[in-house]
Amino acid sequence: MQRDLLILPIAYLLGSIPFGLLIVKARAGRDIRAMGSGNIGAANVARTAGVLAGILTLLLDAGKGYLAVWIAYRYDNGHMHSIMATAVFAVLGHMFPVWLKFKGGKGVATAMGVFLPICPSAVGFAALLWLIVVDFWRYSSLGSIIAAAALPILVYLLYAPGHAPPTYVTSHTILISFLVLATHRSNIERLVAGTENRLGPRR
Repeated sequence: MQRDLLILPIAYLLGSIPFGLLIVKARAGRDIRAMGSGNIGAANVARTAGVLAGILTLLLDAGKGYLAVWIAYRYDNGHMHSIMATAVFAVLGHMFPVWLKFKGGKGVATAMGVFLPICPSAVGFAALLWLIVVDFWRYSSLGSIIAAAALPILVYLLYAPGHAPPTYVTSHTILISFLVLATHRSNIERLVAGTENRLGPRR
């Protein structure tokens, strides 16, 4: 319990590091929140500050989620209750960072990062699904929405093939998926209205 009380705030603080904001500030001297969609995530960074900046943001946002869960694995003896709670807190940190008045990113990269040590095969299939959707329809947000919605199913099937995962693994995965989908509410509305921005014409 004492370790939980230490690990969870660490996970939140790691998740709350606004890498997109810091990268754009260092690269262009501007505030990403005043550019494009105003989001600090990799997609908006790539659109407004360049692909390399977007890729770096993606890797760092995923990396902080991975690191938070890795710490939980290492210092809580692989206790899955604590590990899944750590994953949730890291994603919440990205979405609601204390440094930015609790207005953060949408959590896609960080969610993928926290699940890399938990169920890497599910992350791999979710990433593949994102690539297929984006390549075909040219909507980054649609790829993220579908990947997030599919993640609980993928974790359920691949966490322990042939066996159902523990209930708390499933419930925490559903919670993270719901949080990511909730942050995409405005994207969903624009997709329905046909006003969402495409990445460009289909190749």
